[in-house]
Amino acid sequence: MNFWDFLGFVFWSYIFISYLMVLFWIIGDLFRNRGMNGWLKAVWLICLLFVPFLTALVYLVVCGRGMSERQSASVQRSLDESESYIRSVAGSSPVDEIAKAKALLDSGAINQGEFDAMKVRVLSGQHHPTAV
Repeated sequence: MNFWDFLGFVFWSYIFISYLMVLFWIIGDLFRNRGMNGWLKAVWLICLLFVPFLTALVYLVVCGRGMSERQSASVQRSLDESESYIRSVAGSSPVDEIAKAKALLDSGAINQGEFDAMKVRVLSGQHHPTAV
C-alpha cells in the first residue's frame, strides 16, 4: 500500500463515518419530530433504506431548519432541567439561612443562644439547608 492508497482510504473512511453520523442524526430527528405523522416517518425510513444518499440529502434540505430548531429546543430544555436540579439540591445561601434563623428568633421559636449557634455554624461553612 503506497501513500496515495492510504490517503484515499482515510478520505473514504471519513466520508463513510460522516454519512453514518448524518444518517443516525436524521433517524433520531424523525422519531423526535412530533409534527410528522407515523406514515410519513415510515416513508422517510423506507426511502433511507433503499435510496440512502439521495434521501438523506433531500431530508436535510426539506427538514434542516426544523432539525436545528428541535435540537436547540432539546438542548435548552436539558439546560433548564439541569439548572433547576442544581438549584433544588444546592439549598439556600448562608444569608438566607441566617435570615430564616433571625425570623425564628423573632417569632420566639428559638432563643438567642440557639440563634448564635446557628449563625456560627452557617458562617463556618457547615450549614445544611434542612438545619434551619
